[in-house]
Parts: sequence; C-alpha cells; structure tokens
Amino acid sequence: MNWRSECIWIELIAGSRKISNFGWAFILLLGSLGFVFVGISSYLGRSFISLFPSQQILFFPQGIVMSFYGLAGLFISSYLWCTISLNVGSGYDFFDKKEGIVYIQSIRIELKEGIYTRRVLYLEIRGQGAIPLTRTDENLTPREIEQKAAELAYFLRVPIEVF
Repeated sequence: MNWRSECIWIELIAGSRKISNFGWAFILLLGSLGFVFVGISSYLGRSFISLFPSQQILFFPQGIVMSFYGLAGLFISSYLWCTISLNVGSGYDFFDKKEGIVYIQSIRIELKEGIYTRRVLYLEIRGQGAIPLTRTDENLTPREIEQKAAELAYFLRVPIEVF
C-alpha cells in the first residue's frame, strides 16, 4: 500500500509476515515435533506415533539423531515464529519534498541480465552514496522497475541514471 500527496510519498514495506514464512514455520514446527516424538518413543519403548512402531527404531543411534534433528528444527522454527511476530524487515519509505527530509542526488537503476538476473533501484544521496530501494525478495520486471523509478524521479524532480 502506498500513500501519495503533492509533497509527501509514503511506501509501506512488507516485513516477514508473508504467507510463505507462515507456511515454512508451520511445516518446520510439525516436522520437528514428529522427530522429537519419534526420538522420545524410541527411548521409552512406547509408540506415540502409530506410523513408526518403537520396536523398529533403536534409541542408539537412530533415536538420538532424530531427537537432535527435532530439537534443531524446534529452534529454527521458534526463530521463524519470532521474526514473524516481530515483523522483522517491515517499515516504510518516506519522501518529503516540502521539508527536504531526504536530499536526493538521483534515482539509479542497475540491471544485470543473464542466468542470475538482478534489477535494483537505488536512491543516490548527495555525499552519502546509494541506498537500495528494492527488496531482495521483490522480483520486479524491467517494466515495473522502470515505472517505479520514473514515478519516484518525477515526484522528487531528480534525474534517472541507468547503469
């Protein structure tokens, strides 16, 4: 979602609260809990999960390894759930022409074609260098990145540089 007036442009940035992150965190949580339950059931000699009878899995070495992988998966899953709950990476880009909060030198586009294509939109600031405006997970077409650069350059009244 973007908001734009005559002097202010605000572009919201999606953080880690994406459907794919929820899916991976949930799958990782369920999978690691399965591994932990199999490891515990092999240690106790009782079947918690009907798919794997405890007599077929020995505690040493299979049960220990499965417990280790399950605990590692739980740690990674908890990390993912923390980043989702804190919405890491979210925020906004704020441009104010009237107050001059951001001093802009130019808008720069970097296009790299080939196997690993790379299209990056940079905000060039006087005396400070370049700041990338496109996210690593944004897979914009050349037309979309050109349109975004043109709109931003027109709004800020600065030239576009293509590299």
